[in-house]
Amino acid sequence: MKLNQLEIFCKIIELGSFSKAAEALHLSQPTLTEHMKSLEDELGLILLDRLGKKIHSTKAGTILREYAQRILRLTREAEQKLRSIQGELKGDLTIGASTIPGEYILPPIIKRFRDDFPGIYVHLTIGDTKRIIDDTINCQVELGVVGAKVESMKLDYYPFVKDELVLAMPSGSPWGKAKSVSMDDLTKIPFILREEGSGTRMIMEKALRDSGFAGARLNVVMTLGSTAAIVQAMKSGAGCSIVSRKAVQDYLHNDVIRTKPIAGITFSREFFIILRRGKVKSPLCEALFTFLLENARTASLQRPGDA
Repeated sequence: MKLNQLEIFCKIIELGSFSKAAEALHLSQPTLTEHMKSLEDELGLILLDRLGKKIHSTKAGTILREYAQRILRLTREAEQKLRSIQGELKGDLTIGASTIPGEYILPPIIKRFRDDFPGIYVHLTIGDTKRIIDDTINCQVELGVVGAKVESMKLDYYPFVKDELVLAMPSGSPWGKAKSVSMDDLTKIPFILREEGSGTRMIMEKALRDSGFAGARLNVVMTLGSTAAIVQAMKSGAGCSIVSRKAVQDYLHNDVIRTKPIAGITFSREFFIILRRGKVKSPLCEALFTFLLENARTASLQRPGDA
């Protein structure tokens, strides 16, 4: 087995397509197909199920993929380590983040990081907290930033940035002129909810529960898969939601969206950097991890639009 064959194999499974993998790897499709045939002939096994529109791994392919990902990861780490000995940090680094840090906090920090380390190319994937935790545990990303702490023996958590959640609503909402909103009002306000697995939703539900309010009492009119979608729904007048202040900050100045306190309850949280416990950080990951910790206070003070 050759490293380039393993890379091709993993990319095909990742993208579910020979043509997409060929494009991503800058290879012709016949060349890619020939590499896969050679790998399967060498092993005497069928690794890919070509039935249907999407390519899937066979049982043998699933086993090989697990080892192939380890081999490719170790190869990249070895290359990075050797470069770091020469004083050069260069290569690709894949990290993950939940919505708020991924869309509002990390981009300006990554820009400053790239200014200091121009040889490091950062791939940032954004998903809900559950997905980023799973990707970190499974070593799909080297480092994650999430908005809720889910206890796991496989993860180490490092405090990063503090955040405030607020009840936000369209300026034309009947509750928009009130000084505050009561717990009983929450049962009447049309409410837009984040999806299961969202850190924002986990923190919101815990805070409500700790205050004696059952989440089932909310008047949920829709569930959306991102904070950006919720903000757009609020702007159209669809309802209210509990979101990060960072997500609505720009809309508060022109009174498109308003925030109101909920009597007797406050929502605060901390974003965490997460790493796979026991896994040695690559030199690139070590550099970014240190940079994030050093820039945590600046990120906490920075408002969207400042960068």
